[in-house]
Amino acid sequence: MSGYSTRDVARILDLAPAKVRRYARSRFLEPRRGPRNRYLFSFQDLVLLRTAVELERARIPARRVHRALRDLRQQLPVNRPLTAIRIAAEGDRVVVHDGATLWSPDSGQVHFDFSVSEIADRVASLPARPAPISTSQGREPTATEWFELGLEHEPSSPQLAQQLYGRALELDPDHADALVNLGCLLHEADRLEEARSHYTRALESNPAHATAAFNLGVALEDMGRPEAAYDAYSRAVAADPALADAHFNLSRLCETTGDRAAALRHLRSYREITRTS
Repeated sequence: MSGYSTRDVARILDLAPAKVRRYARSRFLEPRRGPRNRYLFSFQDLVLLRTAVELERARIPARRVHRALRDLRQQLPVNRPLTAIRIAAEGDRVVVHDGATLWSPDSGQVHFDFSVSEIADRVASLPARPAPISTSQGREPTATEWFELGLEHEPSSPQLAQQLYGRALELDPDHADALVNLGCLLHEADRLEEARSHYTRALESNPAHATAAFNLGVALEDMGRPEAAYDAYSRAVAADPALADAHFNLSRLCETTGDRAAALRHLRSYREITRTS
């Protein structure tokens, strides 16, 4: 694959070509040189460029953004894709989260985030006791009421939420939203096959459930099944053409298979959706 030209990148990211060339001169990018010494950008360069633009829009000074992204590229293992991490603004700093560690790439300093996760872990360690639900005439709560109670408890006690979603599914095995949410909790616990099964069951119950299809794609990617993941993401955008993350993931998979036209098409869709949302 030859790579993306300056004009391609400008169109995908909605930037002026001159600004793309300015970014290209920053050391956090590694574009190759093509015919007539023109820049050719990789998909990784596109991800970094998009990140740089968003961080600068968050009012982080451009010099700090460029330095942080340059240091990040050097810190990541060669086989670790940038799409496997999350880069965000925290005040006037750039921070990176890889699912286990939070750190500042420009300083190398590791941060510890106890704000939500620590409280959630402490609550989850308590004995799980479903809270009572007030119902008229003392009736048994419905599957949807158990599901809504699971939603309420999920941020603070995922273990309890799993039980509540499970109770909803005992009453209604085809409750698509309960299947998806329980699948997410199983996915976060690295129980990938169980998560995949729940997402698949949700789609059997509601074939147009875009979130179930998208989550299924993520699970299949995590299981090392990119072709099946592509089909799941395609199903997600068919159900919801405005699902930006599905377009972005599709563009990444198309990039890996060398389908440059499809990669560009999905990146343009991603850009248009995020720009108007």
